[in-house]
Amino acid sequence: MQKLISGLVVAGLLTSHAAGAVCVSPADREALDVAALKTQLMVQTLTCKNDSDYNAFITKFKGELNSDERTTGNYFSRTYGRNGQKRHDEYVTLLANANADSSQKDGSRFCAHNEQVFKEVLALKDGGELGEYAAGRTAAQPVSFQSCEATPGRATRASSTRTTHTTARHKK
Repeated sequence: MQKLISGLVVAGLLTSHAAGAVCVSPADREALDVAALKTQLMVQTLTCKNDSDYNAFITKFKGELNSDERTTGNYFSRTYGRNGQKRHDEYVTLLANANADSSQKDGSRFCAHNEQVFKEVLALKDGGELGEYAAGRTAAQPVSFQSCEATPGRATRASSTRTTHTTARHKK
């Protein structure tokens, strides 16, 4: 039943993305990658009973994690409007389910592999490195996001504002 619900949620997210041809900015992409990494580490903690490393991760990167969570929330609000929070919650659930599936498939290797991930993450110097590390991971992303320089709505508004401003200068 859980897999059926997860499948329906994925279908809903994918349909919405395909219909809107949504792309994510570099900041959104980084926040989504960090969310995937955080969820991977959370599932590892619950599966392997490794609370101390997860607590150290949360403490060390609290500022970056909070900022990325706001960025992710803003992305879902911008993309899905009033349904943004619901879609964000569904996305986090999908991440957790994908990682839980991975833990079941990997069996005893899952804990050993993710113990190494914790060591790598905790060795990072700061939040900037966390984003880079997360981007380089092949964490379970249940939804594909198209990267772009800026969201189409923002780019269009910025371009037309610049054009209007430039035209006004030339007329003077």
